[in-house]
Amino acid sequence: MRPTRRVRFMQVDVFTSSPFKGNPLAVVFDADDLDTEQMQTIARWTNLSETAFLLRPTDPEADYRVRIFTTTYEMPFAGHPTLGSAHALLANGYRPKRAGHLVQQCNIGLVQLAEQAPGHWAFAAPPATFTPLDAIHHAALAQAWHTDALDLGAPPCLVNNGPAWLVTRVPSADACLALHPDLARLERFAYDTGIHKFAFYGPHANDGPTTFEVRCLITGGDIGIEEDPVTGSANAGIACLLRQQNLHPGDSYTVRQGTALKRDGRLSIRYDETGTPWIGGTTETMIEGSIHLA
Repeated sequence: MRPTRRVRFMQVDVFTSSPFKGNPLAVVFDADDLDTEQMQTIARWTNLSETAFLLRPTDPEADYRVRIFTTTYEMPFAGHPTLGSAHALLANGYRPKRAGHLVQQCNIGLVQLAEQAPGHWAFAAPPATFTPLDAIHHAALAQAWHTDALDLGAPPCLVNNGPAWLVTRVPSADACLALHPDLARLERFAYDTGIHKFAFYGPHANDGPTTFEVRCLITGGDIGIEEDPVTGSANAGIACLLRQQNLHPGDSYTVRQGTALKRDGRLSIRYDETGTPWIGGTTETMIEGSIHLA
């Protein structure tokens, strides 16, 4: 029989305190001797939106290093793998170099994390670049999403913090949940602009469950369009854009995401004294075990 070795494996549910209601993440430990092809093979097999691989850091300031893969490519940064990886590491007994803080090394550099309450961690939003959507494409964007409810008082803007999301505000949470694509027009919009990731947000009423409802949708997959249950990078981008446009609702706010998928993702956003947003949430452990590697 061919010899095999085992590596520790966890599957966690990120941005929720209710199991099965957040965004699942696979985490593979002790991945230093796995090459890129092996990591991509494992990520393809888990068939989750992302799989994170934990490695020893090469930067002395970092607590750990992570590589993040979708089923088809490696990502320089992603939000729910950042919180999910930190949770998995701590759940397996890791003690941070500095109590209550972690430094993650990934392909965009170092990402700071802090414990804001017991079990509730947040990461500092990475620096982002902002490219406003050309006004000639506003009507095409509205047509692609079957809506006349774009809030152009906050012009749509491509926000890039590793992934690049077109962030668009709509007048209400209900308008956000009512969005549905015209696939032919959306394909044309993506072809004309090169944009494939869309993040919409709309405010809840004052008595609503959170400040904003968020939806994140991605074109170009085998099924035409996919919706992400809960998205750390997009919410980091929204938080940065709100500050850029001077529209953020105070020093902190909350987000609900995943409603259209019958999930219940919850995020907290808090701005520090420098104006940097911290994207927080809780993570639940779902599966613990090992993967057998040939």
